[in-house]
Amino acid sequence: MQCFIYKSLKKDELYLYLERKDDFSVVPEELFKSFGRLQFVMELKLTPERKLAREDVNRVIAGLERKGFFVQMPPVLTPMPLRIANNQLH
Repeated sequence: MQCFIYKSLKKDELYLYLERKDDFSVVPEELFKSFGRLQFVMELKLTPERKLAREDVNRVIAGLERKGFFVQMPPVLTPMPLRIANNQLH
């Protein structure tokens, strides 16, 4: 399956995968607005064997087949606990 990937210029690491290039009509209006400006990143052929950096390729393919788009959210970062040497503040 061919897909077209766009990144949000408003929110870092937020991506939109589309089944058809530049066909944003499949994306609900409120969701589309939340992306802000989009920049085309690449065209990619998806297969069940293909590895993606941050998403399960089968979830992406299923979303594209079902809705015509897939949203890749930014990673959730959990803050590391602050460690203080010898339990003292300096």
